[in-house]
Amino acid sequence: MTPSPLSLLCALLLTLPLAIIFTINNDTTATTTTATDPPLPTVRYQTLISSPPKKHSPHLPIPPPPFVEKIDTGDDYDDESLFRRASRVNPNPLPAGAPKKLAFMFLTTGPLPLAPLWELYFNRTKTQQLYNIYIHTDPNLRQDLIFHGIFTNRTIPSKPTRRHSPSLAAAHRRLLAHALLHDPSNYMFSLISPSCIPLHSFDFTYKKLIESEKSYIEILKNEGGAWGRWTARGDTAMLPEVEFEKFRIGSQFSVLTRQHAMVAVNDTRIWSKFKLPCLLKNMDRCYPEENYFPTLLSMVDIRGCVPATLTFVDWKDQHNGHPRTFHGSDVGPDLIKAIRRRRPRYGNDVINGSDASVTSRNDPFLFARKFGSDTVGALLDIADDVILRE
Repeated sequence: MTPSPLSLLCALLLTLPLAIIFTINNDTTATTTTATDPPLPTVRYQTLISSPPKKHSPHLPIPPPPFVEKIDTGDDYDDESLFRRASRVNPNPLPAGAPKKLAFMFLTTGPLPLAPLWELYFNRTKTQQLYNIYIHTDPNLRQDLIFHGIFTNRTIPSKPTRRHSPSLAAAHRRLLAHALLHDPSNYMFSLISPSCIPLHSFDFTYKKLIESEKSYIEILKNEGGAWGRWTARGDTAMLPEVEFEKFRIGSQFSVLTRQHAMVAVNDTRIWSKFKLPCLLKNMDRCYPEENYFPTLLSMVDIRGCVPATLTFVDWKDQHNGHPRTFHGSDVGPDLIKAIRRRRPRYGNDVINGSDASVTSRNDPFLFARKFGSDTVGALLDIADDVILRE
């Protein structure tokens, strides 16, 4: 029997309220579920939403992603806040009349094997309270188990570092920022390697550095391999901020004035290029820690720099791209005296703006590297009679 139009209309009227109730219940459930879900995490500086992939012709190969190593540059938001605060400190040591201090900044990934020698170095000074010590190390280590004596509680908030990445230069900037914020009397800021030793007494070093109004930083122009280092991130990645003609090479280990320390922590323009990761195929020529500071200071204030490092290293007996490492059998009075007789190599930017007086300088090396952990006993044997005696 075929239903009449009247019966169909009645059936429709009877089911309509149920449909409305079902819809309302579904909406209410959806709203409640959304309200109880945990909020999405806040993402800094970038969005997780990617643009849709481009369509490719089935007859053409899909290009591979950029061949870039994914590593931490050490340039997170907390670093940026740190650098902003450090860039606001007084550029002149305070309080007025207080003695100027030296900031010794140890950049390491583990213990300091030559710490006993440095203990003697700092404890033999005639006047205390003329220095501060800062240590940047692997944050995953138990620092209370590896740093003792004068190095206790000297570590700063650190991040992992890795060669062939911007992380070493970022760690140097981090050390400078903490030293600027910690003590307004810090006047000169020296970066120290865990394989580094002093060549003179603290009093000799203090007098030499505290009388200087210039930074000691190796700044070399037209060095072999410069083009490869400049293009390590890509052929034009450094442009327009850093033209090749302004690119410089130098030792990682420098001594910076307070003014230049502030230049480094305040810089974002030049750092925006050096913090970029190098192409994986170019990792063997990626050394931001040896390029960033020399390039920055040569561009900003070449006249305020002595273009040389005060940390001696022996490149004549290098091995696989590493300078010579001295071992226990190498250490003796003759070695220390021979290194003391050496003089730094001065950069070749002199005629292009640096103070011409650097050509007649005769600065002594104050530190030397690389000394293996097996040298500590031999170094202690000659510390009082040779290293710390003038």
